[in-house]
Amino acid sequence: MTTPTLLTGALAATEAGVSPATIRKWVQLGRLSPAGKQGRAQLFRLEDVFAAERDARGARVGRGGRPGSSGRDAQGVRA
Repeated sequence: MTTPTLLTGALAATEAGVSPATIRKWVQLGRLSPAGKQGRAQLFRLEDVFAAERDARGARVGRGGRPGSSGRDAQGVRA
């Protein structure tokens, strides 16, 4: 069995095409959980980051499949 690769929040953000602040926000909202720590840095499994990104993208697509039609702003807060 292979050990999953763990990435810092900054590297995980780069791989997912989001900002490090987005990774931190997903953790705050409970959409993403760190898989470990290295010093003070939280480490994430890449597959968990991609799953959170897919979930976030799905939340942005409202009825009719158009981004932004869900009634939420860019941070996912209900307008």
